[in-house]
Amino acid sequence: MKSIIIIGATSAIAQACARKWAGDNAGFFLVGRNQAKLDAIANDLRVRGSSAVSTWKMDASDVGAYADMLDAAIAALGRLDIALIAHGTLPNQTACEEDPALTVEAIITNGVSSIALLTLFANYFESQRTGSIGVISSVAGDRGRPSNYTYGAAKASVSRFCEGLSVRLHKSGVSLTDIRPGFVDTPMTQGLALPAILLSTPEQVARGIVTGIERGTSVLYVPRFWAFIMFVIRQIPAFIFRRMRL
Repeated sequence: MKSIIIIGATSAIAQACARKWAGDNAGFFLVGRNQAKLDAIANDLRVRGSSAVSTWKMDASDVGAYADMLDAAIAALGRLDIALIAHGTLPNQTACEEDPALTVEAIITNGVSSIALLTLFANYFESQRTGSIGVISSVAGDRGRPSNYTYGAAKASVSRFCEGLSVRLHKSGVSLTDIRPGFVDTPMTQGLALPAILLSTPEQVARGIVTGIERGTSVLYVPRFWAFIMFVIRQIPAFIFRRMRL
């Protein structure tokens, strides 16, 4: 039985991942800010076959709460095999441009808190000398676009942190997967004018994430065609990129 901790467990992608793992009789420690939603997800996973599900209410930006959270997870599950960091928000870029405080909040929520959690789980799994960590960053971190560069900067910081951390963890037999979804049809993206041909469901993304974590993939674009799209975007010369509306 796999023992899995999910931070941001109420997100659509995290829920879809948990449902896939539940079919393999996994045990869960679900962390999120909304206790009612956590309870509903926990009940759903039990119905789907999960043998053990516990919940923990916590704001992922509260670094001071991490130690108690990790202790509770180990007490509930005995040990951890997989940690999935899946929390985040999609800030309003225009509002961030007008208010430095909103910019800082967005960077903390989408970047700094993930890096802090990566540090926590890296130390745990490194001492255990086994385990897998997955963190959801974004294709937005591959290149700064005027429409969402605050969010992109936060996610880019996570990806760069993963790049170095994965080398360190490899020596201990621990895998780290930097998960970079493209456009996903979730509550976070409702109202955005996204091209339907590039839009994926949380279930489609979850299939790639579960497989990628199990294989220990270092950088995972989901769906996979985003690897090609972002390769092309990264090659666009700066003098052309500045004239594009992205």
